[in-house]
Amino acid sequence: MKKLKIILPIASIIMLLLAIPKGLFPYGYYNLLRLVICGTGVFLAVISYKAENTAWAWTMGIVAFIFNPIFPMHLGKEIWVVIDIAIVIIFSVYLFTIKSRKKNNDNEK
Repeated sequence: MKKLKIILPIASIIMLLLAIPKGLFPYGYYNLLRLVICGTGVFLAVISYKAENTAWAWTMGIVAFIFNPIFPMHLGKEIWVVIDIAIVIIFSVYLFTIKSRKKNNDNEK
């Protein structure tokens, strides 16, 4: 479970960065992207909620909502590029805070 908190956001960041130049992949890739990002958002929201970190829980819940594959949002390509970059930043900040929190916990012991 601990490794999934790191692996899922990293895989999601890679997939999002690959999706930024539109037209490189078939339409199925973007459907897979929705599923992966939504799943990552839900997973991280639950983990954050259990850790009583409501800010991250809400943030990841919103990410999951934006990328949900059941009721997809149909936006223009330019808007999706901005959203993709924003989600890359959100996942990167999440990873950084998890890493720094772990380092602080190790120093306290």
